[in-house]
Amino acid sequence: MTAEEKVDAVVVGGGIGGLTAARTLARRGLRVVVLEADALPGGPVRGGHFASLPSVPVDVGVESYAARGVAVTELAEELGLTGAVPAAAQAWGYSAGRTFPLPAAGMLGIPSTPWAADVRRAVGWPGALRASLDRVLPARFADTSSLGALVRSRMGRRVTDRLVTLIAAGVHSATVDALDVGAVAPGLLDAFAREGSLSKAVGSLRKAAPAGAMVRGVDGGIHAIIEAMVGELNADAEQWDAQGSPATSAGVRCTEKVVGIERVAGLGGSAAAGRWKVTTATGAVVVAPRLVVATPAVAPLLAPVVGVDPPTATPGAPIALVALLLDAPELDAAPRGTGMLIAPDSRGSTGVAAKAFTHATAKWPWLAARVRAAAGEGVHVVRLSYGRLGDTVVEPDVERATHDAGVLLGVDLRGRVRDHLVQRWDGSLPPPTPAYRAALTGFTDAVAAQDGLTVVGGWIAGTGLASIVTHARTAAADL
Repeated sequence: MTAEEKVDAVVVGGGIGGLTAARTLARRGLRVVVLEADALPGGPVRGGHFASLPSVPVDVGVESYAARGVAVTELAEELGLTGAVPAAAQAWGYSAGRTFPLPAAGMLGIPSTPWAADVRRAVGWPGALRASLDRVLPARFADTSSLGALVRSRMGRRVTDRLVTLIAAGVHSATVDALDVGAVAPGLLDAFAREGSLSKAVGSLRKAAPAGAMVRGVDGGIHAIIEAMVGELNADAEQWDAQGSPATSAGVRCTEKVVGIERVAGLGGSAAAGRWKVTTATGAVVVAPRLVVATPAVAPLLAPVVGVDPPTATPGAPIALVALLLDAPELDAAPRGTGMLIAPDSRGSTGVAAKAFTHATAKWPWLAARVRAAAGEGVHVVRLSYGRLGDTVVEPDVERATHDAGVLLGVDLRGRVRDHLVQRWDGSLPPPTPAYRAALTGFTDAVAAQDGLTVVGGWIAGTGLASIVTHARTAAADL
């Protein structure tokens, strides 16, 4: 029989939400164990390096976070990391072989100024004229059932198809008609109710946002946040061990898939004094008065305890990211700025299967400086991501990525690849549909009724590190 390990808190899931919650609990002086099923923590926040350039870290997952709020910036500073601001270069769109600069003043592709020159270039005069009707249409003419329905009802099909689909679907790997407005654009519906116009609502939200770039990064890569938190938690565990605590194996433990969760009553059958018993596939048993579930994969194990099934979501699209190290001095001029978002129709017209392209060394000055120091002038890093909901699974390789990058940049890159990295994910987060968000509310209400239990992560807080970190900190602080 396996001996039970007794700690103060168990966190199931070692993504950024779970690690943030674990760190919040540990800073209260609690002994915490994190159980992660994968071989590495971090989930989609992960780093790597080219074999030929081992001294240069590269994000092979999430590379930035929204500048709204201060939670991620504060977390990075607490961990001793230096923030990074992307270069002030234009981002581009690509559709059916046509490139155009993405409108500068907007939110998820929704323009705040429909008649702006960059909006007209993207949607044409007819599209800009239709979008301008948003300013005179009564507010009651708005379908808020989804992001796509809202934009279509206020600004027409061209803005929806050429801008919002390009940006929102590229970010969330789902169709715009499957996206819940409140989940992907917090505050937009409230602003629309105040302003009576969608474009004015976007403008008011942008004015309220902090000045400067809309996203931020970390010198050394976003994955440095994960590495620093894991280091802190493991160092904290070593301190507990040095004190001779009878508990064992605290810290972050990978390849520990959780297969069972039980609520064990306390002395005299008291539920309030009860503990959570967590069992892993390796036979480990950890018992604690506090439990944080930070992954949807384990949520069904809570159903018998809380009495409510977790929401069933459409599986997210499988995602692949390819990073290329290129010997291409032509890219010094950053011909497509910091990167491009690519419309779904591009595969049939030009053979481009990627959904997004990032010129990483043009976007992040810290990365450009390190690559230049290690590899010389004219060497660049680009990233291409693949995977859309409902699409046939694409298995990108270096040849596919080189072709796509060459088409998007307008530069022949054959024979110019020095090295490459490929990272695959089984599936992205489920699209935040209205039905999913409604079901989630019932589940989280049932969880909140349980002593010593909370749930965190992108499947709860929504996409984006800013939302995930803010929610995880609050949830753990209240536990």
